[in-house]
Amino acid sequence: MFNNLPRCTLIKAILKRELASYFYSPIAYVFVSIFVLALAATTIFIGRMFDTNQANLDVMFAFLPWVLLFLVPAVGMQLWSDEQSTGSIELLLTFPVTITEAVIAKFLAGWIFLCLSLVATIFFPITVFILGSPDLGKILLGYLGSIFLAGTYLAISGFTSAMTSKQVISFVFSFIICFFLTIIGWGIFSDLLNQFLPVAVTDFISSFGVIAQFDNFKRGILEIKAISYYSVLIAGCLALTVRILEEKRLK
Repeated sequence: MFNNLPRCTLIKAILKRELASYFYSPIAYVFVSIFVLALAATTIFIGRMFDTNQANLDVMFAFLPWVLLFLVPAVGMQLWSDEQSTGSIELLLTFPVTITEAVIAKFLAGWIFLCLSLVATIFFPITVFILGSPDLGKILLGYLGSIFLAGTYLAISGFTSAMTSKQVISFVFSFIICFFLTIIGWGIFSDLLNQFLPVAVTDFISSFGVIAQFDNFKRGILEIKAISYYSVLIAGCLALTVRILEEKRLK
């Protein structure tokens, strides 16, 4: 029956199944609640957003990468680890879809879920529009950068999830990788490197960090370089995920 379906239809079927699984589970709602509360707490109480007397979301976007750093691996750790531990991956791979198509479908489902989680933060832009006249374009680009950043973290988490059937191990590995990519573009880390390396070398290293690219979006600057950076990271991690699953399939 499935063999006669177009390839895109099969991918959509897997995507819908995976996306529905997020909302059929109370864990999804717990995740969204924790994400929103954590971002609100760090932005309002630690960043003191409303004490700045400025109608923008700079403080929120400053904390967003760090909140995503903890929560996205929690979503991504079950992408393939759960499939392997329960044995349902064998059922999935009996469908007439390639591993590449399955990886893309599951990634897109998780990415859409993360995008919907970002939509749940809409009270932040609503608040600043009530209090003042913020730059709408800058806010939209900040959210666009957040979407790319969440997708990058998720692709990395999916890669580590394919490596092991243990969700905790997947979480730890993905957190470490995402944390490294985050701190190499962080100001404090760059200042530390400047004590041992020339500034030019430090700037070159920092350019590979997700923060350096995200800052362009946060400042309201749309650069092809930043989009390409995230796209290459996502595509690379998805390719590695496919390679790992193909090797496991042959065993």
